[in-house]
Amino acid sequence: MAESIAIENVSKRYPAASGLALADVSLHVEPGTFVVLLGPSGSGKTTLLRCLAGIERISSGRIAIGSSTVAGEKVHVPPDRRNLAMVFQDYALWPHLRARDNVAFALRRENLPRPDARARTQAMLERVGLGALADRYPNELSGGEQQRVALARALVAGTGLILCDEPLSNLDADLRERMRVEISSLVREAGATAVYITHDQAEAFALADEIGVLQDGRLIQFGRPEQVYTEPASPFVARFTGLSGELPVRAGDAVAADGTVEIGTAGSALLRPCRARVSGSTVSGSNPAGTDAILMIRPTGVQLCDPAAGDHHLAGTVADVAFRGRGYEHAIDIAGHGRLTGVFAAARAERGTSVGLRLDPSGCHVFAASQDAGAAPGDPADPAGSGSAQPAAVPA
Repeated sequence: MAESIAIENVSKRYPAASGLALADVSLHVEPGTFVVLLGPSGSGKTTLLRCLAGIERISSGRIAIGSSTVAGEKVHVPPDRRNLAMVFQDYALWPHLRARDNVAFALRRENLPRPDARARTQAMLERVGLGALADRYPNELSGGEQQRVALARALVAGTGLILCDEPLSNLDADLRERMRVEISSLVREAGATAVYITHDQAEAFALADEIGVLQDGRLIQFGRPEQVYTEPASPFVARFTGLSGELPVRAGDAVAADGTVEIGTAGSALLRPCRARVSGSTVSGSNPAGTDAILMIRPTGVQLCDPAAGDHHLAGTVADVAFRGRGYEHAIDIAGHGRLTGVFAAARAERGTSVGLRLDPSGCHVFAASQDAGAAPGDPADPAGSGSAQPAAVPA
């Protein structure tokens, strides 16, 4: 039976050298929900998962799984009594046990008759496509096969909560995608609640019913993937979930009924005014209207056009182009204002070509400059060290 999760004002403090790992984190997860916690290294996502599992003791707050409080003031239920299973990054299989016995290990607490345990184990191995490999040892299996054994072990006992600690990070790109689909299908078929952590934006959007974005131990935003992408709560969330680039702008004085504001050319590369969605003001209380602001452009918010038509908002030069099967992604240099990446077009624009860029308000977000602490080059949200985050793999 799927379990609900309640995390209330949870903080975790390590000795002074490490400091505060979690700061007043609260969220509620409905039974059967697949939650992904997304954030860079050091954001607190692994600590939160370990506190939920009972591997770490919380410093303050409360955690409940179903109707039972498992962590709180003077309460700490050990991991083996929390009715949960974990899938680890490094598989964590017993090297001296065959695949069959690694999976069956999760059934020991149920005291099943041996024939019943064996049948249930074999059925689960068949379900993950490893029925014929049940008698192999972990060192005789590929990385993907080992991860499927670990997933079968997590699912076979029918626990109501499954925790996944970056289970795909050790796999190659093609296998990651296939395993992502398998994890999603199997967990949902089992009807379990799942909490899955990753720093990969594409993985998070593909898997999640709900996404939580963490920064410096704080839960910055929690909501459906579509909401996080279209209504980022802060510049950090916008950057970490995928931008083409960003520009300084001046916002107009009034926000329209559709939630957009006119942005002007002062101090930016804009050739003519356009509109962008006001973002983050309900969280921070800082409205960008009438102020210096930051325009953050999603890959979905910019398209190439003919500069001769005269209806473009930006002009630039193609720095690079990559074929992506369904079309081409371009990197465009904007003179004096950096580079936009992931600009999609069905037709190829050659390197060195002058192009126009038209902006779509639905994919452009404007934040008050005061909301932004900035992302230093080389920050996890800026993996290229170029000042612009790489676009997440969200359909254009």
